[in-house]
Amino acid sequence: MRAKDIKKVTLGDPISMEEFVAIARFRAEVEFSDGYRQRVHRSRELVEKWMEEGKVMYGVNTGFGALCTEWISLEETAQLQRNILLSHATSVGEPLSEEEVRATILMVLQNLGQGYSGVRLETLEMYRQFLNLGLTPFAPREGSVGYLSPEAHMALVLMGEGMAFVDGELLPAKEALQRVGLKPITLTAKEGLALISGTTSPTGIGALALYDMLKSALAADVIGTMTLEVLKGTTRAFDDRLMSVRPHPEQIHTAANIRKMLSDSMIAEKHVDDRLQDALSLRGIPQLHGAAKKSLYDALKTIEIEINSCTDNPILWPDEEGGGAISGCNCDSSYVGIELDSACIASTAIAKMSERRNNRLINGRLSGYPSFLIRKAGLNSGLMIPQYTQAGLLNDMKILSHPATVDNIPTCADQEDYVAMGYNAAKKAREVAVKLEYVLAIELLSIYCAHQFVESDLLPGSASRAVLDRISRTVPKMEEDLYLYPHLERLREMIHSGEIIECVEDTIGKLL
Repeated sequence: MRAKDIKKVTLGDPISMEEFVAIARFRAEVEFSDGYRQRVHRSRELVEKWMEEGKVMYGVNTGFGALCTEWISLEETAQLQRNILLSHATSVGEPLSEEEVRATILMVLQNLGQGYSGVRLETLEMYRQFLNLGLTPFAPREGSVGYLSPEAHMALVLMGEGMAFVDGELLPAKEALQRVGLKPITLTAKEGLALISGTTSPTGIGALALYDMLKSALAADVIGTMTLEVLKGTTRAFDDRLMSVRPHPEQIHTAANIRKMLSDSMIAEKHVDDRLQDALSLRGIPQLHGAAKKSLYDALKTIEIEINSCTDNPILWPDEEGGGAISGCNCDSSYVGIELDSACIASTAIAKMSERRNNRLINGRLSGYPSFLIRKAGLNSGLMIPQYTQAGLLNDMKILSHPATVDNIPTCADQEDYVAMGYNAAKKAREVAVKLEYVLAIELLSIYCAHQFVESDLLPGSASRAVLDRISRTVPKMEEDLYLYPHLERLREMIHSGEIIECVEDTIGKLL
């Protein structure tokens, strides 16, 4: 089921990427299963038992990071949890978007709901109500190396500190809570640390980016095929026999998508033998798109594991199984960060091919159509400058494709002498995802304009016709120069929402 169609998600068993996005982006209602509640209760009982026994537990009755050797008395444990949020809420700048905050809070619920963190159910219930009632904590986006600071800003709101958005209005936390019928709570042992520990923000933010990248990768198959078609390229380069001798599944599936879309195209049928081979940006679509998709699918596998993991530190293991508070480094964001760095590279590769295809569409010497796809070129600039926009976007994407995770700036007086930087990988992945959508939107606009110059007796394939018809409802035919910005935004939204994929699949069936 598509994320936008899911209305309720019950946390307790593993959830999918679609369910995750349904909550974070489309505000699906969140419930807890009985198993979820029982796991949380059992874990909390361990904390209370061990505190009574005086067992030393990192972050429960000790300080944090380099201060882990400092003992905290039982009477001071609540103050410790409050202090960690106040002292750690130091990210700065513009706030994370609503869906990024919702994604992070959802990850906190997933992380702590595994039953190894010792938080109270009522604390998690409060976060669940934030999601269901539309209260979004204010959390600045700049200045995290993997976790802690944005999460601390969010957790402050539980105590009535900090700020939060309700219906788009930024309010002091106490007023925001009152607006939705909630009251501040007092955090107790382990909770402050647990609420900010783990890969919650990198995974939440990264999941949204990856979801959009995967959608764009499939949309790129559609758009690339439509460019091949309107440029009268040969379909022989996508023969299944050719794919079979280099059997990468993603390459095979991309070629199959192209053949399926062009199976009833009069344009493709007429011009199949016009050229021995096309330029690489056309004949290499299965190979490059396939390689990019493989990286994105690998990232999806990793992200879905992370979504359903406990990344807290320490985790609490039952006594009867030789347990205790086990301190390690599940909060490390390398899995997420490295995959998202790779996803940025993959998305930029898709974009660079899209820009080259678009160049062939608007260059009259290559396309056979009027220069810049406009009559009376010179008086009109047509689609000359959108390619400049692609060039600027691509330059940004190339910069953002430098991996965040290869950097290391030690923190915490060298207690954290290695730092994963997964948060920055997730943050830049969000930017890359948006820029890819715009690059593809510009190619799609050129395709749409090119079709006015195709011989009227040659129909494109039914899938292409469906897309072109959908575009024509809001984007006019370009007889002379137009204000293009609103049309580029509309086309980008078609890609972002998945409308272009739905349009094709409703016509010819599921794409691979």
